[in-house]
Parts: sequence; structure tokens; C-alpha cells
Amino acid sequence: MADARRTQLSIRGVTKRFVMGDDEIEALAPVEVSIGSGEFVCLIGASGCGKSTLLRIIAGFEEPTSGSVTSEGKPITGPGSDRGMVFQDYALFPWMTVRQNIGFGPRQRQLPRKEIDEIADEFVRLVGLERFADRYPSQLSGGMKQRVAIARVLANNANTLLMDEPFGALDALTREQLQGELLQIWKRTKVTIIFVTHSVEEAVMMADRVLVMSAGPGRIVNDIKIDLPRPRDVSSPEFNAIRRDVARRLTSHLAPSRALVQAEP
Repeated sequence: MADARRTQLSIRGVTKRFVMGDDEIEALAPVEVSIGSGEFVCLIGASGCGKSTLLRIIAGFEEPTSGSVTSEGKPITGPGSDRGMVFQDYALFPWMTVRQNIGFGPRQRQLPRKEIDEIADEFVRLVGLERFADRYPSQLSGGMKQRVAIARVLANNANTLLMDEPFGALDALTREQLQGELLQIWKRTKVTIIFVTHSVEEAVMMADRVLVMSAGPGRIVNDIKIDLPRPRDVSSPEFNAIRRDVARRLTSHLAPSRALVQAEP
């Protein structure tokens, strides 16, 4: 359950089944969860458990087979500017500069040119890319591209940021740097974040809550509040006690052979 914050997202009885040839695959069993406004929630589970499917349903890219998702009490029936998706592969427009990519949403909303420029400049500064504002994606590092992707969503007036393993393709140092930067952006903007990851350490480092999903068909089997002050020290006994607990819960519902593979470093 969400804490005393106003509910941002409410997911009630959501299921998803896919038809593949003569077979029907159940990707999501009934999923029930509420997420408070401004929360940072990590979604973790084994490969194929339905994490990305659930994220796409929240984004409005897919419809649930049954159940409902609401954002601020309004049913989600498709994509909306209140929700923005950040992918592992950045999904930037290669023919646009950093500033133009960030200003894409405001342009689509047909705002006045002066306001578009002001919004783009504001979010260029937010992600620290002032020196690179007129460069193209091909001229940026992976970490810079991901900063542009985050800024583009926020510039479109999103209050919910949906992130599908956004740092998974980055090297360890860049990943650690962007984790810190994302937490700073989240603290300043008060945006609600749902962050899909395979990394237990990343989930415990970033989140207010960690939602553990079972193997397919996916359902939320644990909702763990991470009650540690930020910034968090990954070497502390308290951090590692929670990390071990999340890892144990992640593997406890798997068959023994799968659990062994999942638990390996």
C-alpha cells in the first residue's frame, strides 16, 4: 500500500494475456498496487515476469486484458503527457539537437516559440547539458543521451516518469553517476518514478519502495519499504541487510534450479 501521500497511480486487478498462434500466454496475473504522488518505486523480478508489460500498460501503450489503471483518479486509456517513458536505448530523434529533442513535447503542444525555448533551456540546465545543447545524439555519450531522454519527458509536463531499465546498457561508473543525478532530479521536481531494474542493489539504492514480482504470470508478491536515509551507503550493514532480504524474497518463489541461477552474482 502507498503511504499517506496522495495516490498518483492506482492499479486494480490488472491482467494481461497474449495470444501466440494456438497458445494463450498469461503475462500478468491480477496486479494490485497503489503508488503515492512523488514516490520513487522500483519494480524488480526475474526475466519474463511481466515488469515491462506492466510499465507499458501504465504508459498507455498496451491495454490490460482485465482490470484498470488510473492516474490521479482518471482512467488510463492511452498514452498521455502526464506519463513519460524512458527506455534503455534512449529513443532520441537523431536529426534533432539536444535542445530540439527536449523541446519536442512543448512543440507538439503548440506552445509559443518563446515558451518552448524557455522550457527547453530550463531542462537542459536541469540535466547539466548546457555545453552540449546544440549537439546531436551521435555526438553524445550514453550517459548524456539518457539525461536528454529524462529531460525530454519532464519538459512535456509529465508528473509520472516510467523507466524501463534505463541504465542497463551503461558502464558501472556512468550508471552510478546517473543514479545520483536521477535522485537529485527527483528531489527537485517531486515527480513520481516507477523504475524497472534487474539489480537488487540499484533498487535498494534508489527506491522508497521495492515491488517484487513473481515469475510469470507476474504478480506483486512483496511490497518492501526502504527506510534508509539518503544518500545511501552500499557498504553499510543496514543497506546490505535490506539487500539480502530483497534478494531472498526475489528468489524464494522460484523453482530451486532457477533460484540458484538467479542468486548467482
